[in-house]
Amino acid sequence: MREFYPLIVLGGVIGIASILFILAYVFMKNKNEAIGFDRKMNDSEIVKRLLRYARPHIGMFAVVLLIMALTIAYDLVSPMLVGQITQMVSDDFALNRLWILVGGYVCLLLLSVLCTYSQAIILQKIGQRILSALRERVFVHIESLSHEQFHHIPVGKLVTRVTNDTNAISMMFTNILVNLIKNSFVIVGILIAMFMINIQLTLMVLCFVPFVVLFTVIFRKFSRKAYREVKDGTTDINTYLSENLSGMKITQIFHREARKMTEFKQKSRVLGRAKMHQIFVFGIFRPMVYVLYISSVLCLFYIGGRGYINGLSFMGQEITAGILVTFYMYISKFFNPIQNLAEQFNSLQSAFASAEKIFSILDMVPTMQDAPEAIELDEVRGDIEFKNVWFAYNDEDWVLRDVSFRVEAGQTVAFVGSTGSGKTTILSLICRNYEIQKGEILIDGINIKNIKIASLRRHFGQMLQDVFLFSGTIRSNILLRMEGVSEEELETACRYVNADKFIAKLENGLDEQVRERGNNFSAGQRQLISFARTIIHKPSVMILDEATANIDTETELLIQDSLTRMMKIGTMLVVAHRLSTIQHADNIILLSHGEIMEQGTHNQLLSLKGRYHKLYMLQYQKESTGMQ
Repeated sequence: MREFYPLIVLGGVIGIASILFILAYVFMKNKNEAIGFDRKMNDSEIVKRLLRYARPHIGMFAVVLLIMALTIAYDLVSPMLVGQITQMVSDDFALNRLWILVGGYVCLLLLSVLCTYSQAIILQKIGQRILSALRERVFVHIESLSHEQFHHIPVGKLVTRVTNDTNAISMMFTNILVNLIKNSFVIVGILIAMFMINIQLTLMVLCFVPFVVLFTVIFRKFSRKAYREVKDGTTDINTYLSENLSGMKITQIFHREARKMTEFKQKSRVLGRAKMHQIFVFGIFRPMVYVLYISSVLCLFYIGGRGYINGLSFMGQEITAGILVTFYMYISKFFNPIQNLAEQFNSLQSAFASAEKIFSILDMVPTMQDAPEAIELDEVRGDIEFKNVWFAYNDEDWVLRDVSFRVEAGQTVAFVGSTGSGKTTILSLICRNYEIQKGEILIDGINIKNIKIASLRRHFGQMLQDVFLFSGTIRSNILLRMEGVSEEELETACRYVNADKFIAKLENGLDEQVRERGNNFSAGQRQLISFARTIIHKPSVMILDEATANIDTETELLIQDSLTRMMKIGTMLVVAHRLSTIQHADNIILLSHGEIMEQGTHNQLLSLKGRYHKLYMLQYQKESTGMQ
């Protein structure tokens, strides 16, 4: 009995460690429930959805599995060859047989190296294709989300989903998934081989397997939580950077660099703590699996060594030097997949956490969708009618209240009023950027809900106060990848809106580079580029939202001339604070708190001596005072 004391002590140590892990697992589970963790996706659901992206490449995966079978053969046969070499050296040495065994081992090794290389190349190609398909799917889905949904999702969060998170998922297909399959076959194959060589020693090794399974299940729980914290911290930092780098000028103007740096350090510390938690979890699990491996090897040497040294058998089977060496190599190859799994848990949990984040975006249902019977509009005359429209961004905090008006095709209609009166909201609703709660909006007598969104917006040209230019050239910003436009048409559009004057002064003309958000051009130049972009797409209805705000006088004259020309193209809807810019509009609608208070031509509204007259006189006196 005394000879088994070392084994009993070893078992006691492993048992105590197991109890501590179980208690930690139970405590963590209860803590999660107590603080109300959000429901998360199951791993099986995540894997099932990810495998859909692998289906188009099933043939390539089959080739990888065939190559994998050859590498598994090396893992299974090589220990037997080494065991036979050891036994031959111990018993009857034969040089010819030694050369044969060594040659066979080298051939297997070279075949394994070649197969491993081929497998890696094929998997990388598959992974990049899957990565591209997933990124495109996420990007297309993001494009389908409504304006309302974009208001609730930080840009940095979306950037993280399309870049960082998809990269983590790519690792699952290029490395983890195939290795999991390979390791499963290796473990099964090694167990069969060990049973064939010595059943009793194999059973001894299997005594450690339940503890490996237990530690893996417990680690999975802690690792998943740690990776969610890391992903959340990374998203938070990306969101913060996206916002503050875009607003760096404001930060510098108000001398808030130190404050912003303090906030950034705080977010970095949160991410750092999450990373340390992740490293701590992995730092416990990986050594524990290694301890089980070393313990099984010690037991093998202790039991096998005693039996071989004393010339005894173990549980009825003789133990030789060859068997000891073979089992030692098999145990190493048996625990190696488990240890690899421990190391791959980083990438595996990262992929699952990233997939969960990505699917949370893909599962968002766009609030603006085409009706089942929605139609395409080939042409739009430009008749617009609002019938008793009510709209609120939040609940029943009404921005528009029972608004009704009509715009005839070819008319220019202006909306005026104080900030928050609903002017810009009306323009957004016409393009169906938001869904109204009550009433109807008609285009050429058709309810816009019965028109396909893409078809509807294709006939509108929007020129906003805050012009957004993409990185590229002036040409690419005007065309927006529009095909079939000749150079003459492009130049004509620029000349029509007076953009040709400043473009002609640029070194590269239309091919002048546009930096991020067009910050190498003035506000007026960006607005003229926006006008040219609108004209080249030949819209039936043009929308101008504060297009002349914050523009210098000289540029405003050019823009006013451009507006006068564009009024002849089709229906035009204008929002403007400067009433002098809309005097020639066919109809002026004055809004206040979401209701129409007055409407008519400039002269008609002045003759009423109402709100419009008061607003016009205030602006006239202010401009007159400024001129003096």
